[in-house]
Amino acid sequence: MTEMPELVAILHSLVGLAAVLVGLVNFINPIQEYIGVEKTIHSIEVYLGIFIGMVTFAGSIVAFGKLSGKVSGNPLTLPAKHYLNLFMLLGIIYFGYEFVAAQNMHQAINPLIIMLAISFIFGVHLVASIGGADMPVVVSMLNSYSGWAASATGFMLSNDLLIVVGALVGSSGAILSYIMCKAMNRSFIQ
Repeated sequence: MTEMPELVAILHSLVGLAAVLVGLVNFINPIQEYIGVEKTIHSIEVYLGIFIGMVTFAGSIVAFGKLSGKVSGNPLTLPAKHYLNLFMLLGIIYFGYEFVAAQNMHQAINPLIIMLAISFIFGVHLVASIGGADMPVVVSMLNSYSGWAASATGFMLSNDLLIVVGALVGSSGAILSYIMCKAMNRSFIQ
């Protein structure tokens, strides 16, 4: 029973990896050809699905490592870590614009590969910078991310059930994370 959070973390990594792979396949070999605004919307869906999936995958691997004792439970403290996160997020937004604005697959592949690398580092840094005592909240947050990745995958595939189930998992994970954070803050104050 004590290893259950590890199992949940590694399963979230699989959901994130699945979202990345489905997004990549949908980008390389789309189900249908889109034009105009539909192409823009579909490109945003693909990009967001791959981004959220990669952050979930990378963060869940680190969470599994911390929970299983394979990685130190101490938080990674880099100087200016919040600015580093901000710059990575701005880079992901910039390359998202480049990806969506690309006229063909050859122009879009480079921004996508760069985003994959940045979002992997972002996911690792996001979870590595949190201490071991807060890992239950992190696992709940990763649960939310995996739901949003599944929902974005549902949009990519035009699958209503995947959209709804992913949104339910994403929102319930976000609400649980919020409740857990509030409970932890109150216990430290009192």
